[in-house]
Amino acid sequence: MNVISFKKLRDFYNAHPDSKAHLTSWFKTVKKADWKDFNAVKRDFRSVDLVADNRLIFNIKGNHYRLIARTSYEHKRIMIKWIGTHAEYDNINAAKI
Repeated sequence: MNVISFKKLRDFYNAHPDSKAHLTSWFKTVKKADWKDFNAVKRDFRSVDLVADNRLIFNIKGNHYRLIARTSYEHKRIMIKWIGTHAEYDNINAAKI
């Protein structure tokens, strides 16, 4: 998959150094993936959730952080829309961010 907005990952893990290894691992897994549908994503990330508009919610570092990304299986793209703490996640609308 082509990951769009690696800068968001880098900016986040620079601000939250404890997330770096986990986000780097997430990035490497996604970069190598050839997902055709949500079931394929679920095989790589068992705790991923699907919300409106092909938005995926990933738990990072044992649910300390959340990452929301929009995917296009047809174009083999995943765009990082938001990364934050679990507490911050509780205050947003994941389907609209």
